[in-house]
Amino acid sequence: MEFRSYMALALEEARAAGGRDEVPVGAVIVAPNGEVVARAGNQTRETNDPTAHAEILAIRAACAVGGSERLGGHHLYVTLEPCAMCAAAIAAARIERLYYAASDPKSGGVAQGARVFARPQTHHVPQIYDGIAASESEALLRDFFAKRR
Repeated sequence: MEFRSYMALALEEARAAGGRDEVPVGAVIVAPNGEVVARAGNQTRETNDPTAHAEILAIRAACAVGGSERLGGHHLYVTLEPCAMCAAAIAAARIERLYYAASDPKSGGVAQGARVFARPQTHHVPQIYDGIAASESEALLRDFFAKRR
């Protein structure tokens, strides 16, 4: 099967989140058949919910579509390295592949910081691919925070 990236859709979600004054992070979940089953951008500020990260919202929506708490065979595309909370949710949902754009030295939980998937307590570790559209995601984040300073 030929690889197709869905990071452009995640970047659309990130731009939309930024337009709502949310940190511009977007996520897309793709089913094994290539169908996009969920898309989300951060909503922590608009919902007053610290758990309303793009990844969590997309996982919730994809689970609702599939009628299961497990997303085996699904792929998650996200514009920023997931934090420890989101990495734990990715493991719990049994997502097969994680693709992320920009690294997050401050709050990342995959290659930085907590490194959730490297812990022996983690029951499921997805295949991880980083750096896809990293420069575009980094620019979105840099511009967003520059405007806030």
